[in-house]
Parts: sequence; structure tokens; C-alpha cells
Amino acid sequence: MNTLTRRKFIQIAGGTGAWLGMSALGGLHTASAKSTGRVLVIGGGFGGATCAKYLRKFDPNLKVTLIEKDKHFITCPFSNMVLGGIRQMAQIQHDYGNLHSKHGVEVIHDTVTSIDPAARKVKLKGGKSLAYDRLVVSPGIDFKYEAIEGHSLEASKKIPHAWIAGEQTTILRKQLVSMADGGVVIIAPPGNPFRCPPGPYERASMIAHYLKQHKPKSKILILDAKDAFSKQGLFQAGWQQLYPGMIEWVKGADGGRIESVDVKGMTLMSELGTKHKASVINLIPPQKAAPLAHQAGLVNNDGWCPVNQETFESSIHPGVFVIGDASIAGKMPKSGFAANSQGKVCAAAIVTSLHGAKLPEPSYVNTCYSLVGPDYGISVAAVYRLKAGQIVGVEGAGGVSPKDADAEFRKREADYASGWYASITKDAFS
Repeated sequence: MNTLTRRKFIQIAGGTGAWLGMSALGGLHTASAKSTGRVLVIGGGFGGATCAKYLRKFDPNLKVTLIEKDKHFITCPFSNMVLGGIRQMAQIQHDYGNLHSKHGVEVIHDTVTSIDPAARKVKLKGGKSLAYDRLVVSPGIDFKYEAIEGHSLEASKKIPHAWIAGEQTTILRKQLVSMADGGVVIIAPPGNPFRCPPGPYERASMIAHYLKQHKPKSKILILDAKDAFSKQGLFQAGWQQLYPGMIEWVKGADGGRIESVDVKGMTLMSELGTKHKASVINLIPPQKAAPLAHQAGLVNNDGWCPVNQETFESSIHPGVFVIGDASIAGKMPKSGFAANSQGKVCAAAIVTSLHGAKLPEPSYVNTCYSLVGPDYGISVAAVYRLKAGQIVGVEGAGGVSPKDADAEFRKREADYASGWYASITKDAFS
């Protein structure tokens, strides 16, 4: 993909996230002046917030309620910039005020305690029981701590994963600041599938940026459960250029897979029996859908939620839709932009079904920027379509940053990353 075409693609993708032949949806709400039903959306991340907003955009007569326990959403995208000292936590925090004031979404800050798909009711910790015509669940992820001997939720307070942004991000940042110069930072990414495939390697880059400025004798060791990773060649070329000798990557077959952790001793043991001691350990466990999805019986044996990939309706419970990281969405990665795209497709599917109309053929999009340094950006973009009931990549669409790009191109990509973040957060929360 040449530069102009690539830039144009990302501008379009950044502004839409999904193409559905939207003109086919315009005016559906005019069929009735009364409400066409009630939709509950559980989870206010990129998937849930986007879906709630677009449900109302597609049908302003629809009663939409977003249920989210927190009053603010802290994004995983750009949380690595906080670790690198480039952004502050307040800059990646968003509220739900505009969803209510601008789009008429009712927002309830409470915790869902149970879902009854048969009765089509949701119970809240505060005591309310809410009925629905359609339910959207966008619960996010949970961790398989038990997959690593010695690991636990309690252990993550000392050996943070920081894979749900917020308190964990703060813990890891404080540890990096407190670490003595010359210390070793270990980052241990999980095997696939997991949230944000390029995230651990951007994290290594941002931590290296911080260490280069403040603790230049320090090292970063990546102990990876995988034998390859997203945008690998681009990341490694950037590391060599910006942080020569600071970052070492060990693939799974060579001892990267972690078998156990000694939290008190700050030591990881690899599958091959090698012990690795560090000043700071960022251990990212294998993942699964969040607990609510399990409680509601929406998951398969692998811990993820199977769905009709055209509409995101659960394959297990009719009338319940699952979007975002918890869902099994074919070849789409588990990312904020993918969740945003899925939220729009899901909203269109629900509105058309309530009106007895046909869903326009959807096209799904994912765009992912990563910063290797503050002025060194790389990206990957992809378009997906439905084929035989599965979401697959469109051959020849999208692409990755060129390997031989000059410094000016990398700087523009870093600038585009900031624009991408502003665009997607505005689309979801404003």
C-alpha cells in the first residue's frame, strides 16, 4: 500500500470503524414514533460505549441503558505512554456524560450480579432488576492466574500485569520510578489469544524510553510465551536504532515460556528450568472473558464467548450479544479499535432486527498504532469481511508501516497515533 492510499485508508477507518451501508439504516426509526424496545448494554469500554451511542444514532426512539460500575473509563491504549512518562493518567481517562447529554443514553453506575437470558432480565448489586428486549455484553477480560504456578490476584499487586489500565498501571509506573539504575525489568507476555497483541512490545519500547533518560544502565528482558509477535520486524528495528543493547527478547521455544513465579524472591522460572530475577516484573497472564460472561454461561471451554460473527449474537443465548475482547471474532484481534468496530455492527444488527429489516453486509476494521519512541511510530491496518460465517481478512487491504521508512515518516506515524487516539475516544465517548 503506498503512503497516500494508506493514509487515506487510516483516515477513513479512524472516522468510521465499520462500514455497513449506513444509508440503509437511516430513517428506520420513522416507522414508529414510539420506542421500539429496550436494549441494555453492560460494560462501558470501547465496545459497550460505542454500541450504546450508535444504537441511539440508528434509532433515536430506542431506549438504551448503559450499565458500567465505574464513573470513568481508563483506556489501555496509550497507557504504555504513562509508563514511559509521556502522558499522565488524567489524559487517558474518559467519562460518560456526553453519552447521556448528547445521545440520550441512560447511564447506570452499578455492578451486574446476574443475567437471566430466559427471562431477559438483569439484576444489579444496588437491588434493581432490569428487563430487556436485547442485551449487549461487553465485559472485557479476566486472567488465568492459575496457569502460572505461584501466581494469583494478590500476587499481581507486587508483580503487576497492568493489562487493565488504572491502578495496575500506577503500580508498575511507581516500581519503574523507584528502581535503581542498573536494574532489570522483565516483561512476560502470554500466548495467543490475548488483549492487544502488539501491546507488550510497545510497553518494552516506552519503558526503554524512560530508562534511557533516567536509568541508562538498566536492561529489559522480554520472556515471551510465543515464538513470534505482532509487528516484530518493525519493533526490533526500532529497538536497535533507539535503544541498542537495552532490550533482549527470548522466544518461547528458547525459554521464554514462564512456568512459575516466586513473588517474594522476584524470580520467574522458565519451562526450561532457567531462573530470571529482576527488580521489576511485568507478568501478563493468559486471559479469558471476564467473570460475568462465565456466570451468564456465555463462554465455551476455552473461556471465550462464541458468537454469530455477522451480528455478534451469542451462539449460546439468543437475544444476548457479546462484543469486544470477550468475543470470538474470527481473525479480528482483541483491540480497542476492533471493539469499536464491533459495537457499530452489533448496534446495526439489533436495530434492524427490532424493525424486521435486513442487516446491510458489514465490513469490519482494525487500525493499531504503536510508539517505539515519542517520535517513532509504526502501525498496522486491516479490513475484514464475513466469509462462510467467519470474519476473515480482506486480501490486499490495509498493511503495515514500511520497513525502510525514514525518520520523517516515523514522526508522522507518531503524530497519526495521537490523532487516532483522539478520534476513537471521541467516537466512543463524545
